[in-house]
Amino acid sequence: MKKIVYLIVLVLFSGHFVLAQEEAQKEKKVDKPVRAPWESGTLVNHQTSITQYKNTLEMVISHRFGPVENGISDVFGIMAPGANIRIGFNYSILDNLAVGFGTNSQKKYQDFQAKYTPFEQTRENTIPVSLTLYGNAAIDGREDAAFGVDYAFSDRLSYFSEVIVGRKVNDWLSVQASANFTHYNSVDSLLDNDKMGLGFGARMKFSPQSSLTFELGVPLKIESLSQHTSFTDHPKPHFSIGYEVSTSTHAFQIFITNGLGILPQELYMYNLSEFDSKSIRFGFNITRLWNF
Repeated sequence: MKKIVYLIVLVLFSGHFVLAQEEAQKEKKVDKPVRAPWESGTLVNHQTSITQYKNTLEMVISHRFGPVENGISDVFGIMAPGANIRIGFNYSILDNLAVGFGTNSQKKYQDFQAKYTPFEQTRENTIPVSLTLYGNAAIDGREDAAFGVDYAFSDRLSYFSEVIVGRKVNDWLSVQASANFTHYNSVDSLLDNDKMGLGFGARMKFSPQSSLTFELGVPLKIESLSQHTSFTDHPKPHFSIGYEVSTSTHAFQIFITNGLGILPQELYMYNLSEFDSKSIRFGFNITRLWNF
C-alpha cells in the first residue's frame, strides 16, 4: 500500500515539475524582431530603419536621369545630359552595425558612412518601433578651381547625420520618420553652412515581392541656424513615389523624384526643383546582397 502511495505522489510531483519547466521555457522565449519591415536598406534617397545581418555585403547602384521637361526629344530625360549615378558598398560588422563607402558622379563625391540600429521592433511589440542612427562624411572631388582662391582641403567636406524611427504596422504597411542635420564646411556666401530637416517614408506591399514606396524630405528654415534671412534660396522639399520588386538577395526600385542629388546632404542643402511636370525625373536603385 505504501508503495502505491509513493508512486502516486511521485507521478503527481513529476507532472508538476514538467509543467514548471514548460512555464519557465515560455518565460525565456525571446521576442524576435519583426520580419522584413523593409525590403532594402535604402528607400529612394533615405536610409531605411534596418541594418543587414552580420557579415553581409550590400551593393547599391543608384541612378537619376535628367528632368522630363523636354518630353520625347530626350525620351523624357532618359537621354538628357546631367544625369547622376552612385555606386556604394556597405558591410555589416555586426547584426546592427554597418559601414560603407560610395562614389558619386555629382561633384565627384566620395562618401564614407555608418549605420547603427540600437534596437529593433519585435513581433510581440515588446519594442514597438525600430531606432536607427545614420551618418556620413563626403569629400567633394572636383578640381581645386571649383573652390576659389582661398582653397583648403577642409572646404571639400560635408556631413549628414540622421535619427530614424520606423514601424512595421502590419504585413503590408511599413512607415518611418526621421530628423536630420546637414553641415557643409564651405558654401557660397549666400547660403548657410547648416541645415536641419525632416524625412518621411512608407512602403505599401501589394504582393509577396512588389510594393509601392513613398518618400518625402523637408528642409527646415530655422532662423537661429541661418546667416541670411532675406536673400537665401531655401531648398525645396524632395518627394518620390515608386515601385519596388524584391527577392531575398535583390531589390529593384524605380521611381519619379524631383531631386538630382543622391547623397542626402546634397538634397537638403541644394535642391531647388519643384515636384512638377518640368522638374521631375526618373530614377532607380538596385540593391544586391552577399552573405559570408
